[in-house]
Amino acid sequence: MALKERIGTVVSDKMDKTVVVAVENRFPHPIYQKIISRTKRYKAHDAENNCMVGDRVRIKETRPLSAHKRWSVSEVLTKGMKSREADQ
Repeated sequence: MALKERIGTVVSDKMDKTVVVAVENRFPHPIYQKIISRTKRYKAHDAENNCMVGDRVRIKETRPLSAHKRWSVSEVLTKGMKSREADQ
């Protein structure tokens, strides 16, 4: 079985070794064809605590790590504005 992957934006990094990633899904309405966007939030494991709010990340499916965590951060694609300010 192939592991699922999603790309989303980190919206919360307040927990230890956990980030909340918002993944937006855009699709046309079946009848009216207007583009609808739905957002789903996933709790993902971030072992090194290197993700910050605003980062664009790729998450992958994993075994259950806690009651709500079933995803882990596989890579950080782009750093957000908050991350860039902290680096300077």
